[in-house]
Amino acid sequence: MPEIPDSLLAPAPKAAKPRKPRGKKAEAPKPVGALETILAQLEDAKAEQVVTIPLDVKTAVADAMVVASGRSNRHVGAIADQLVQKLKERGYRDLRVEGMPQCDWVLVDAGDVVVHIFRPEVRSFYNLEKLWSANAPDDKAAM
Repeated sequence: MPEIPDSLLAPAPKAAKPRKPRGKKAEAPKPVGALETILAQLEDAKAEQVVTIPLDVKTAVADAMVVASGRSNRHVGAIADQLVQKLKERGYRDLRVEGMPQCDWVLVDAGDVVVHIFRPEVRSFYNLEKLWSANAPDDKAAM
């Protein structure tokens, strides 16, 4: 048997520990094209009566609101599930979802865009399009 040199048997030098960054934590880059991704996914999921309402003039909550309908509770839930899955694939991590157990009205908050998915009866009852339309009075004017 060949003899192994001592230099190969010596323990390897320890690697230096990486330094922890100091100061403010760097934020992950924000994915672009949320509205386009949402509209494409709603079309793929066969959502009905999709309406986009720009909010940048009305409020600082979001840049846009999307209102869509599903044919039944199951369809509304499936649309919301597929939308959340697609947004996660595109890099959105801070998604908020409300209303999934009942699936009458599901809200998906993607930060810059808020998506409301309704059953048709519930959508006509709440009528968000009229409430947030450009012709609706501003809060300041109502005071």
